Amino acid sequence: QVQLVESGGGLVQAGGSLRLSCAASGSIFSFNAMRWYRQAPGKQRELVATITSSGNTNYVDSVKGRFTISRGNAKNTVYLQMNSLKVDDTAVYSCNAVMATGSYWGQGTQVTISS
Repeated sequence: QVQLVESGGGLVQAGGSLRLSCAASGSIFSFNAMRWYRQAPGKQRELVATITSSGNTNYVDSVKGRFTISRGNAKNTVYLQMNSLKVDDTAVYSCNAVMATGSYWGQGTQVTISS
């Protein structure tokens, strides 16, 4: 069993920054990809950023140039650095790990951007 715990959410003003963390524990094997999703009220869940086991990254167009996904040195932690935040970035952000044993989710962390 793999557990993912997100942290780092909060309330910031537009233009500010936040760094989200996703720590994995339990039966950790090499992951194929780790992803950050977000879901705003009344909207579908959206894939925000992906990092593969080889370090390749991908972003949804709306966050390119503002968000950066990265792995920690221990490789069981993934970060999402979010800069130049906008009101439209307000959502619950969730971490997803894709491994050979399955797909695992964290509980999510609320990010609220005020104007």
